[in-house]
Amino acid sequence: MTAVDTWWTVTVDRDACIGTGVCAGAAPRQIEIRAGKASALAPETAPDEAVIDAADMCPMSAITVRDAASGALLAPEE
Repeated sequence: MTAVDTWWTVTVDRDACIGTGVCAGAAPRQIEIRAGKASALAPETAPDEAVIDAADMCPMSAITVRDAASGALLAPEE
């Protein structure tokens, strides 16, 4: 197993979230529905296209994915 030297931060704006669950379906290892709203399972994750897809699919743009080191926005696309 190789060490991961790149990490992404995943945040969910629970006030904006409407709880459709599309994100949890797209990225079940990173996002779950808790009390009717999306929540990140961990503050940081190894890079995974599924979490980018989840952020891009969110109808409320409530999920953001950033490079943990630089803070650069990876998703959703602006």
